Amino acid sequence: MSEALSENRRQTHLGRLLGHAMRRFDQRVLALMAHNIDVPLALSNLAARAQVSAAHIHITRHLAVEGARLTDLAQSAGMSKQAMGDLVNQCEAWGLVQREPDSRDARARLVVFTATGLAWLQAFKEAVAQAEAEFRAEVGDEIAAVVAIGLEAYAGAPSWGKA
Repeated sequence: MSEALSENRRQTHLGRLLGHAMRRFDQRVLALMAHNIDVPLALSNLAARAQVSAAHIHITRHLAVEGARLTDLAQSAGMSKQAMGDLVNQCEAWGLVQREPDSRDARARLVVFTATGLAWLQAFKEAVAQAEAEFRAEVGDEIAAVVAIGLEAYAGAPSWGKA
């Protein structure tokens, strides 16, 4: 294989394309959220100035409306407990989430959305729907359906090379 062909393959392999697509999608979602009139102005300004990143979206994607323990939230997002704790601390300072006692275990605390966080969650849902519609418009409904089916199958497939 020629060196040029090898370099081209390194730049266009599936993992790299998936990473670029995810970053583009997340950036679009954040841009839409920044312009959503229902998002509190302070959060809108943070999103518009790129202070809110895709990492902050992990909370929005993975925190159930009824709340979750930090360890469960970190596991769901594929992050360390420490990294998720830092993210929760920042989102707590922004008023998106709060920690409250877990009624099932007095020693545990739940991370839950605040009223502001629920508005943020709604704006996230609307932005995702808009970004998905834009994706379908750009690539066509058939390709969008195939991509979604393929990604669902791939994401749910067992890991390769398990010993």
